[in-house]
Amino acid sequence: MHKRYILSLDQGTTSSRAVIFDSLNGNIAGIKSVPLKQYYPQPGWVEHDAEDIFRDQMAAITGAIKMAGISADAIACIGITNQRETVVVWDKNTGKPLHRAIVWQCRRSSEICDSLKMAGLRDKIKSKTGLVIDAYFSGTKIKWLLDNVEGAREKANKGELLAGTIDSWLIWNLTGGKKHITDYSNASRTMLYNVNELKWDEELLKELEIPACMLPEVVSSSGACAYSNEKVLGEKIPISGIAGDQHASLFGQACFKQGDAKNTYGTGCFILMNTGKKPVSSRNNLLTTIAWAIDNQVEYALEGSVFNAGAAIQWLRDELGIIKTAHESDIEAGKVPDTGGVYVVPAFTGLGAPYWDMYARGTILGITRGTNKKHIIRATLESIAYQSRDVLEAMELDSGIELNALKVDGGASASDFLMQFQADILDIPVQRPVIRETTALGSAFLAGLGVGIWTSKEEIEKAWNLDKTYIPLGNKNYFDGLYLKWKKAVEKSMKWDI
Repeated sequence: MHKRYILSLDQGTTSSRAVIFDSLNGNIAGIKSVPLKQYYPQPGWVEHDAEDIFRDQMAAITGAIKMAGISADAIACIGITNQRETVVVWDKNTGKPLHRAIVWQCRRSSEICDSLKMAGLRDKIKSKTGLVIDAYFSGTKIKWLLDNVEGAREKANKGELLAGTIDSWLIWNLTGGKKHITDYSNASRTMLYNVNELKWDEELLKELEIPACMLPEVVSSSGACAYSNEKVLGEKIPISGIAGDQHASLFGQACFKQGDAKNTYGTGCFILMNTGKKPVSSRNNLLTTIAWAIDNQVEYALEGSVFNAGAAIQWLRDELGIIKTAHESDIEAGKVPDTGGVYVVPAFTGLGAPYWDMYARGTILGITRGTNKKHIIRATLESIAYQSRDVLEAMELDSGIELNALKVDGGASASDFLMQFQADILDIPVQRPVIRETTALGSAFLAGLGVGIWTSKEEIEKAWNLDKTYIPLGNKNYFDGLYLKWKKAVEKSMKWDI
């Protein structure tokens, strides 16, 4: 087959990546990652330059094609996966961003969220969108931009502005401004989309004063919905897979059955469980989200989001300077038998599920005169596993399903120390696949399914291969005791910044 390759664009929080998969054997033929500059204009604020994102993504595409030793005419289709709640508002006529993209981690719209809560909209928003009211989601970020950028609201009311998550921004640019679309999974993360009625919610748009004409058309996650402009990629290639990064990872991990769950250890930690064709409303502060839509058949998931996972390791490296590389954290953590009673709660931008405290802040507890950097490094790694257990316990309560294994991926899944501790603290096996680029793989699977490279999810499931299983050590009482102290540490970090 001449067009045997799938180009997957994986635009993340800290990098823009392109991965080329060979559809004949499932292997990675080419890969290129370009670091993305972060902007922190105020404490708790995080921004990206949207034009940098597209420029970096194009550089990644060029690099991946070069590494694969192919030309663009060998690419059968394009899949796109993206950091989800990060939002861009741009001029419909010029294509220029109105402002830097506001990143999912950014807390600037916290006061808008507080006003929604004060207005008594908590239950209504939860029932309509499956989400809790939090600055994490895109809707309040769009409102902030319209309220704070000079002339923005006037232009929006005239129909001159468009708003979208990063998938929409990439597709707009890849198609030369011809398509303003998103998929169901990304739409479900905006706090503007009704996941029961499957449409932008007019009542919520009115409440946040966001004109409906700004928002993209919602399309299936799999299926040719747009084509790249020949002037951009040199070829007219179908864009046939779109999904938010965590939904793509769930698909890439072949979590196709009700109760299948995965954890992606990236900048944050994101745990999703497939709940099938009906939404499950959470009673434990988790999110109800759309996993994907294929042939307009929607499947749902429960999700718990940990805001700071890999970001905590970056903090050790970049701000504290006590490690030089992420891998070094594994080595240093293994040099001490335990944390010496130290707990690190990395609530740098608040706490996500199941706490949802926008005002929590990072805390280190249990320090004694004997505490050294190794204890702090180990405690930081362990905090990632503790936060994951917080979410998984809530997930089991909501779904009524007891997990018997957890599939893992993402950068920190390479840490043998962390994966073993995760298995121990959960007391279930942890399974790591051969291909750990599961986010990119998931978007490739969706894209390939959309153009007939694969004909079913069952066919895709056979392509998932196990690399390693981490078996819990079995000392459940000991690890449960550690976890109880973690819960105490979390309590101390909460409501700090109010």
